[in-house]
Amino acid sequence: MNQFTSLEARIDALAHLVLQRLPRGRLADGLVEFVVFGLKQAWACLFGGLMLAMILLTGLWWPDLGLARYDAWFIAALLIQAAMLAFRLETLSEAKVILIFHLVGTGMELFKTAAGSWIYPEEAIFRLGGVPLFSGFMYACVGSYMARIQRIFDITFSRYPPVWMTALLALAIYVNFFSHHFIMDFRWLLFAGVALLYWPAIMHYRVFRFRHRMPMLLAFLLVALFIWIAENIGTWSRAWIYPDQADGWSMVSWSKLGSWYLLMLISVVLVTLVHPPRPHLPER
Repeated sequence: MNQFTSLEARIDALAHLVLQRLPRGRLADGLVEFVVFGLKQAWACLFGGLMLAMILLTGLWWPDLGLARYDAWFIAALLIQAAMLAFRLETLSEAKVILIFHLVGTGMELFKTAAGSWIYPEEAIFRLGGVPLFSGFMYACVGSYMARIQRIFDITFSRYPPVWMTALLALAIYVNFFSHHFIMDFRWLLFAGVALLYWPAIMHYRVFRFRHRMPMLLAFLLVALFIWIAENIGTWSRAWIYPDQADGWSMVSWSKLGSWYLLMLISVVLVTLVHPPRPHLPER
């Protein structure tokens, strides 16, 4: 797997010319790693960041252009996707991941809105039932981040669980998102399954000069937390709302953090369909 696209490789080469001239030392090296980590994370979030910024800004002000916000977001999402491919900000493999996330997410949206779990309060031309088509791109943002971060940070794994077992668990999680409306909610058993499979798994990643490591269970939680924060921004902008937000905005329930945590497992498994997990080899 190539670590960078051609454009990213040029940016990386220029960054190395600058960073390698900086003074060395424990404090200086730590500061450089911290800054580069933040910049790489922002770059990996490019698709999601642009979408979230667009939702936030149009929530603050949207002129009467004869075009619904939802339709503008859908058109903008298509243009962003096309531009990322055209300017080599994204690989074709990552576009495949985004398409898979879009389809999986849209399927969930169709069911959840019909069940009244959340609603889209505004009108749109580009929609399926009660689901505006931009919504699939919100899941695609997660897919884009998960795929891009794999190569930008050159991620490898120690003690990664068998892929077939993770796929079965991801399928059970996805089914439970639907089935809990009719039968018992098995999410606590699914949490236990995630912990059992991924407890020993370690993610290794390179920032600039050094490789770092993080337990995968912690990585799931951190990403889920950022998505929960983004969801609060989305509901504040009334991109979608939950039933308890119909009369005014309130913070998204902390229970949704658990839902996003489980979604992380689905996200990771979908990415492994395109980028199989690479085993970590100790550096010599």
